[in-house]
Amino acid sequence: MTAAEAKKRIEKLTDEVNYHNDLYYQKNKTEITDREFDLLLEELIKLEQQFPDLKQPDSPTQRVGGTISKEFKTVTHRYPMLSLGNTYSREELQDFDGRVAKGLDGEKYEYFCELKFDGVSISLIYENGLLVRGITRGDGVRGDDVTHNVRTIRNIPLKAKGKGIPATFEVRGEVFLPKKEFERLNKEREDIGEETYANARNTASGTLKMQDSSIVAQRRLDCFAYYLLGEDLGVESHEAAIHKIESWGFQVSPTYKKCKTIEEVFDYIDHWENRRQGLPLETDGVVIKVNNLDQQERLGFTAKSPRWAIAYKYKAQSISTRLNGITYQVGRTGAVTPVAELEPVLLAGTTVKRASLHNANEIARLDLRIGDYVFVEKGGEIIPKVTGVDLPKRSPSLKPLKYISKCPECGTELVRREGEAAHYCPNDKGCPPQIKGRIEHFIQRKAMDIDSLGEMTIKQLYDLDLLKSPADLYDLKKEDVMQLEGFKELSTKNLLQGIEQSKSTPFEAVLFAIGIRHVGKTVAEKIARHFKTMDNLAKATREEVLEAPEVGEIIADSVVSFFKDKDNRREIERLRKAGLQFESKFKEAEKVSDVLGGKSFVVSGTFQHYERDEIKDVIIANGGKVLSGVSGKLDYLVAGENMGPAKREKAEKLGIKIISEEEFQKMLKDR
Repeated sequence: MTAAEAKKRIEKLTDEVNYHNDLYYQKNKTEITDREFDLLLEELIKLEQQFPDLKQPDSPTQRVGGTISKEFKTVTHRYPMLSLGNTYSREELQDFDGRVAKGLDGEKYEYFCELKFDGVSISLIYENGLLVRGITRGDGVRGDDVTHNVRTIRNIPLKAKGKGIPATFEVRGEVFLPKKEFERLNKEREDIGEETYANARNTASGTLKMQDSSIVAQRRLDCFAYYLLGEDLGVESHEAAIHKIESWGFQVSPTYKKCKTIEEVFDYIDHWENRRQGLPLETDGVVIKVNNLDQQERLGFTAKSPRWAIAYKYKAQSISTRLNGITYQVGRTGAVTPVAELEPVLLAGTTVKRASLHNANEIARLDLRIGDYVFVEKGGEIIPKVTGVDLPKRSPSLKPLKYISKCPECGTELVRREGEAAHYCPNDKGCPPQIKGRIEHFIQRKAMDIDSLGEMTIKQLYDLDLLKSPADLYDLKKEDVMQLEGFKELSTKNLLQGIEQSKSTPFEAVLFAIGIRHVGKTVAEKIARHFKTMDNLAKATREEVLEAPEVGEIIADSVVSFFKDKDNRREIERLRKAGLQFESKFKEAEKVSDVLGGKSFVVSGTFQHYERDEIKDVIIANGGKVLSGVSGKLDYLVAGENMGPAKREKAEKLGIKIISEEEFQKMLKDR
């Protein structure tokens, strides 16, 4: 394909993928299948790798992420991001209304009410319709440039579309992690033995400051826009500005309302107090703004906040109920989680019977006793939690709680690893919920994807002594499955067929499926592509594992420990004999020239024009070879910003040529 042909095709694919992205994320519609969409995106990614100079500024491949940022540049806000004054009192809202009336000297005014979302404020700067910068609130005057991460948020337009778009403008919004994504993320963390996140707001904030934008992309952050700033915008009210950014493709929560009086504001607050629990994200109040922009300007600002806006905060919903007992759940990795069993109580529109207690430290901090009346809150949590004890109701006969010392499932003495809050059952080979949990992990959609096999079927097979490890799945026969309750000819055939089809699952998913502690889906993919085969990984040293992308000391130790275990090695061999994929079929970039032929490279640091994996693909596409570490066989070390000093020092000692990104690009141009 010539450069001219590639340019035309890249432009067409960019428009097409952006169109389908907008249809799916903004309008909840689809015109093509997921597979057809993936094929379009894959074609675009490959073309951009071959012709990096032709990548469009609004390319949807930016949504996938991949940029590594060792540190975030501090940027001064053109318009300070001031905080709002807060109140929990309706009397103070009446006082605010009085101050507005006085400030406008009796002139008529109206309010614009919006729900206050519990997320992270973001400033989005656009030039000529293109997103050029995303900045966190920071201290209100300066924030961090997190543009690479912001571009992965699929409902933030990379290019504004519509009429009357000014040359430069700023949109402010709230980045948040939807409730269902927070639940999914915590299930995944629990599944690989990681401590779960406390709340969605802090998780969203931490995600936005992650160094690897490809991980940010997988977190599926969302954003609601709520403010437009700039010169000559052609709007006279906040309401008109909101309608304008909606027309340009920004997602705005449809919960806003214009109110003519403070009484209507109170009605709005009452309307959403309980209904907000049904929204896809957490909310903690209502923002009330004077609608007319000229009136806003006349009312002005205090040193810290605008005089024309205020936030009314809902009180965290908390209720007292009896603690009837504590149960202990054992997860796949052996982590033991205490759960409060409560006298059923209505909280935030739902009946709550159970609440999280997190770990032994939390139980000790609360000084809980069975029979206590405890305060339960939803607040910013997805799962209700116990926040305190209703001490005036405590009976003097109640005794302090002792955390269990033995596994509630198998009776094994629990252990507590240094630096971890949770207790663990070390009997990973004989503890029923751990065994069943490993099999459930193995068959899940992101792993082996055996959808005809569920939790209840696994339990039945386990109880019949037919299933004690994932490898046992591949020994199941028709007569074994026919014993199960509810299984007839067709359902048995479907189950066995699903197991057989799983043998073609790619190695990246197999590596995730075998359940190495701390190795999630993303890390499994990167390790698989780095080591290429299961055998290479199994014999790798700790130092060699540490060279793989996204791998730190905890993961490296876990991987090495897994393959040292003789039972695990035996299981791996059984899976190999069953016919599972133990070699990565991941295709390197297609070759476009041989200008780097016979040359070997190590890539380290961050780069201005390339993502880390992208520069490796460019090397391979132009005939070069990418090595994992610095050695005497290496020709070039491509040094980006913030490169580790150890690699540079070793390269200098060995006399390896160290080149910059600019020098690397010059080598390519010589083709």
